[in-house]
Amino acid sequence: MKELQDIINAYESIKQAEGPAHLATIVKVKGSTYRRPGARMLIREDGTTVGAISSGCLEADIVERSKKILETAEPITVVYDMTSSDNDVWGLNLGCNGIIHILLEPVRMSVASSHLTFIADCLRNQKLGVIATVFRVDGEFKGKVGSRMLVQENGSVAEDIRNPALSAALLEDCQNAVRTKQSSVKEYRFLEGVVEAFIEVIHPPIPLLIFGGGPDAVPVARFAKELGWHVTVVDHRPAQATKERFSTSDTLILARPEEVAEKVQLKSHAAAIIMTHNFSHDLQLLQTLLPSPVRYLGVLGPSQRTSLLLEKLRDTGFTPTEKQLARLHTPVGLNIGAESPAEIALSILSEIQAFFSGRTGGYLRDHSGPIHGSPPDS
Repeated sequence: MKELQDIINAYESIKQAEGPAHLATIVKVKGSTYRRPGARMLIREDGTTVGAISSGCLEADIVERSKKILETAEPITVVYDMTSSDNDVWGLNLGCNGIIHILLEPVRMSVASSHLTFIADCLRNQKLGVIATVFRVDGEFKGKVGSRMLVQENGSVAEDIRNPALSAALLEDCQNAVRTKQSSVKEYRFLEGVVEAFIEVIHPPIPLLIFGGGPDAVPVARFAKELGWHVTVVDHRPAQATKERFSTSDTLILARPEEVAEKVQLKSHAAAIIMTHNFSHDLQLLQTLLPSPVRYLGVLGPSQRTSLLLEKLRDTGFTPTEKQLARLHTPVGLNIGAESPAEIALSILSEIQAFFSGRTGGYLRDHSGPIHGSPPDS
């Protein structure tokens, strides 16, 4: 997420300067590859780049290719096949064993409906969107590589496909992607030829709600922002919830636990962490957050303490449902032997990342199958 935000920021700077640029996007892979579809690299006029499409082995070649399409200004799809045992055919000494399809295109700064602008809007407004990008056209089919359909979560559609049959097929798959929140590569066969498109879901940054502004919350907020998440810190103490202490956080909210429901947006795709170190405050926060729509809820501290909190909640007449308790992670974090505040922050954010990705957080060496294989639904 942070990489995509950096690309958008670089794009905005280039657009203001009215300079040329190119964008390389992985649209399809097969086999073992370092990056997956959706990885991007923005190439400036001087050859410097933002983002990455590999571990460093393809970038130089893509930059050189971008120089060659300056005259035509037409998008092209470049295919790198590393399944051959003779990797030197590319002169790249590649270490992967897969096939990568990369769409390389000039960034047209004058196009108001640019897909980069669309992505920026999704990130800025924390909403989901879907982009269908045509990257292969075979036969006599009248279509253009690099043409797109942009679909917002509310159903709004913008496109430059200019083919009714293809538009209808893309729209159906985009709408399905909005529902499933899963990206895919689709092939469409027509009498005139074959078209292939990358249906990409643009996910908004994870909204992270940190309840408690103590010293151990500082690295949690800082690390989360490095990941590109949207960070909100909530505390009732003005001396704790300050911009000096949480300089990278997006939002600071002064609120007592009983005011949270009124002052804090509790969204269905958010992650919340309770780390106030105050038993009565945690009790009130649990009573508010357990019934809320937040997707993930973590509580700092030993399991015995949280068990006592839940027992006290039941004594007040509030009995959490099994579904509510299934979202509760306590003690919060992965078991990595964390002790210092920074290590604990790493443990917490790693668990949240694993949870949102549908993973368990175990050793990769114990994982059978592709590292980037489709995770189970979460």
